[in-house]
Amino acid sequence: MLKLILGNKAYSSWSLRGWLAVKQSGLQFEEITVPMFDEEWDRRREGDEFAPSGGKVPILWDDQAVIWDSLAIIEWLADKTDRARYWPKDEIARGMARSMAAEMHSSYQNLRRECAMNVRKQFPPGKLSEEVRAEIVRILELWAQARARHGGGGPYLFGTFGAVDIMFAPVITRFITYSIQVPRFAAAYMEAMINHPWMREWIDAAQEEPWVIERYETPAA
Repeated sequence: MLKLILGNKAYSSWSLRGWLAVKQSGLQFEEITVPMFDEEWDRRREGDEFAPSGGKVPILWDDQAVIWDSLAIIEWLADKTDRARYWPKDEIARGMARSMAAEMHSSYQNLRRECAMNVRKQFPPGKLSEEVRAEIVRILELWAQARARHGGGGPYLFGTFGAVDIMFAPVITRFITYSIQVPRFAAAYMEAMINHPWMREWIDAAQEEPWVIERYETPAA
């Protein structure tokens, strides 16, 4: 059976991506949550379970194979099961989906830094830096293009739920947490995502976690 090592569901955006990726595979897996930044976190990061990830989560163990990084986990599971579970069948759509997933993976550092993930909170609208506002505009532009060109088959970015939705899932929770206003098409997409059964399962589980990281409990000044 697969084994997936995660950080806190309330705060760990990359863990959410890895978890959704494994859920999308349809494979059975064991889930291990290691609370971030406590003594257990430090101890386990030094152990074999975290090697060779450099102490980062999520980590997927598949027998002797160790896969870390959310996008790598998506690709591993796509190869192991069915790539159509994750990526559009149409070649043009697939190229755009891969580009969007890669951009999400490597970009939007200002949004990540100023709007930390916390699925248990919703803050009133606050002042956002120009850098964050520009990144939000870019994300909304990508969503609009995907929906307009390739989203006719369902409510998700490329119609059916897949890798790109997995990669943007924590952005959706951030938009909700920080009460970021979005146009109607984006609100409809976000509603579809936040009501996906797996997203509800993740968020419900986060409510039950006993751990609190104080620096994520208030919006950045």
